[in-house]
Amino acid sequence: MLVPDPKVVRKLLTRYATLRIAQAERESAATARELDDVSYTLCVMMGTSEINDAIARADALLLTDGRAADPDEDSDSGLSVAV
Repeated sequence: MLVPDPKVVRKLLTRYATLRIAQAERESAATARELDDVSYTLCVMMGTSEINDAIARADALLLTDGRAADPDEDSDSGLSVAV
């Protein structure tokens, strides 16, 4: 199975959250269309048909990716730079 690039997944999740906030603050047809597009893309990338499942899988992927990285590689603090 192909694993999506965590950087792309993070960008999509960020865009999804931004669009959800924008739509909640002020509904618009353009924002709704873009939200649908981002939701669809997340679902396809994560192999799901529901956005809530896609978000859960994306979160799990990013959590796993963060654990796989060597924390000492980028900083001495032991904190992940992917936060």
